[in-house]
Amino acid sequence: MPVIVAGDKCTGCETCVSSCPFTAIELKEGKAFINEYCQMCMACITACPEGAIKEVQEEAEPQKVQEGKGVWIFAEQREGKVAAVALELLGAGRRLADELKTELSAVLFGATENEAEELIKWGADKVYHSPDRIFEKFNDEPYSKLLINLIREHKPEIVLAGATPIGRSFIPRVAARLRTGLTADCTALEIDRDTKKLSQIRPAFGGNIMASILCPNNRPQIATVRPRVMKKGEYNPDGKGKIIPVKTDKLACRTRVIETVKDASECKVNLQEADIIVAGGRGLGDAKGFNMLFELAETLDATVAASRAAVDEGWIPYIHQVGQTGKTVCPKIYIACGISGAVQHLVGMQSSDIIIAINKNPDAPIFNVATFGIVGDLFEVIPLLIKKIKEARA
Repeated sequence: MPVIVAGDKCTGCETCVSSCPFTAIELKEGKAFINEYCQMCMACITACPEGAIKEVQEEAEPQKVQEGKGVWIFAEQREGKVAAVALELLGAGRRLADELKTELSAVLFGATENEAEELIKWGADKVYHSPDRIFEKFNDEPYSKLLINLIREHKPEIVLAGATPIGRSFIPRVAARLRTGLTADCTALEIDRDTKKLSQIRPAFGGNIMASILCPNNRPQIATVRPRVMKKGEYNPDGKGKIIPVKTDKLACRTRVIETVKDASECKVNLQEADIIVAGGRGLGDAKGFNMLFELAETLDATVAASRAAVDEGWIPYIHQVGQTGKTVCPKIYIACGISGAVQHLVGMQSSDIIIAINKNPDAPIFNVATFGIVGDLFEVIPLLIKKIKEARA
């Protein structure tokens, strides 16, 4: 809903100028003028003593349901390289596009054409590509403006992005400007058989239920997907597709990212890239129990993780937490030690290739998703496991 100034009522008192937090109002010929930096916060409407500023209906109506066609994924890049979550989205998008008998497209900002070609080899039929330097460092404003323009022009039916810090930052702004729905942090995506709409599945009510959410009346249907919950698409070195250059001539930006600083702890504990993870829960008893897990992890060249219960007890830092309120992981091997298997934890690791559960309770829910289960005291099982692995490696 844009904002306009009724010139016949404006007295040029400048009250609205000082009320605007975005410096989007200026005086021209003694009258208030709202420029392109307006974020529609509506602060000026209540501030104007003359009632000269009004909220009006946008000229561009929301995209109609019947107009939507095609599945799009936003291909996130970091330091010029396509992020792994983009390849996972291509895998999910390809499945959805095939079911709807439509095209799969990727949107890539800030990387080279070689990276765009890689997206085609991973399954995209088209790539909307802009190598403009304004996208080298992430900034909400140019990202959202260009993606909004592309969606309004081409009218896709479905738009998917990663539930990463980047996706969580600017995709809600895109959905709000397009006046459509957004389901965040999805763990599964399906096409509803009856309605042919996108069923967006995510944990709700603290992970106690899995909600299936539809966007029935507006398009595009937008969802962000947790990294590492979807499998990558198939790589075809001979894949063919079309790279469509995107113009950024009129892309204004009020801010500039000077420097991006990496979290040193994230570099040391990168759960989402680990091939083998050894995770501990409340069953370890105390912080000392993790010493045993670190020894097992060192033996396997693995990374140590934890359930929320262990983190809440203060036994290990939050950066190790896996689950709904932590990291989502998909390693080749996930060893769950003393973890009961609450649904909040399962959401973050159940897509692992192989799950090995060690728990003394044979009825623990973790065994329902485990590939292999060991019922026993972990303080007896894990030392034996470490011993056998060391013997085998020697």
